Formats: sequence, C-alpha cells, structure tokens
Amino acid sequence: MKAETKSAEKNSQATKLDLRERLGNKLDIKDKLDLDGMVGDMGITMPSTNIGEYLRVLKLARKPSREEFTMVAKVSMAGIGAIGVLGFLIYALLTELPKVF
Repeated sequence: MKAETKSAEKNSQATKLDLRERLGNKLDIKDKLDLDGMVGDMGITMPSTNIGEYLRVLKLARKPSREEFTMVAKVSMAGIGAIGVLGFLIYALLTELPKVF
C-alpha cells in the first residue's frame, strides 16, 4: 500500500516537472519574437517569461482578510472619486470659462 502511494507521488512529481518543462518551452516567447534588438535600443527590457517566477509569486499569495479588503476597496473608491471630481472641474472650467470671456 505504501509502495503504491510513493510511486503515485513520484509519478505526480514527474508529471508536474514535465508540465513545467513543456509550459516553459511554450511560454518562452523571447526565442520566437526577435524583439531584443528593437527593444534593447530603446532601453526597455522584455518581461521575464520564466513560468517558475510566476508560480513562486502565486504560492506566496494569500487571500486578504475582510478588514484588509475593505480598506483597499475604500482607498480605491476614494481615488476614483478624486479623479472624477478633478475631471469634472476641468470640464466645467473649459466649458464655462469661454462663455465668460
């Protein structure tokens, strides 16, 4: 029984490694697109296409608590509201100011 479990775990790990290798090769678009020459001249670097880096970030990610989520939502709403008010003020000034002069 334990031998079957260990062999199943090894097969699972081998499948994960094989999947990472296959995905890594398919997701590596740097080889397919020759943009390094064009982009390098502008001083811009291509983002990493190494799937291992993204998997590491996803493993570290966690679900926010309700308090943390509400705080982020409030700050986001305040920012969107401030940008909306600023846009309305600019619109009002640009439409009403020419009528005065």
